[in-house]
Amino acid sequence: MNTPFVYQDVEEILSRYEKEETPLLCVLEDIQEKWGYLPRDVLGYVARRLGIPSSTVYGVATFYAFLEVRPVGKYVIRVCKSTPCHVRGATNVLEALKRELGIREGETTKDGRFTLEVTSCLGVCGVAPAMMVNDVTYGNLTEERIREILALYRE
Repeated sequence: MNTPFVYQDVEEILSRYEKEETPLLCVLEDIQEKWGYLPRDVLGYVARRLGIPSSTVYGVATFYAFLEVRPVGKYVIRVCKSTPCHVRGATNVLEALKRELGIREGETTKDGRFTLEVTSCLGVCGVAPAMMVNDVTYGNLTEERIREILALYRE
């Protein structure tokens, strides 16, 4: 991915945050917005340009659940595995999604439409079990509701 035009795009993103004291997270979000994930060579370039260790940049990129360091599907499904979600059926939700999508957690469907992930908490314990599809949260999940939700994204 290391073409001159890519680095020109990264430079444009970096220039937006020149006056920021700690711009890393904003820069990473903008890069992901542009390419859908954070390419490793771009992370190294950002580290060099910001004068911080590449391990720090990679650590931030892998710490936050909303940042991706590998290509993902058009729709990223995150299943909450917090204690409330677990007690109310998150394991069943995850198994239903695996069956419906034909993939395991961490994988992307062959058509590139869905990526399935688990996360430690979505912060919506009152509607457990819950999942997010990109930025939209769904709660009180059942197998039937999961099929209905997936149908919305398959159209």
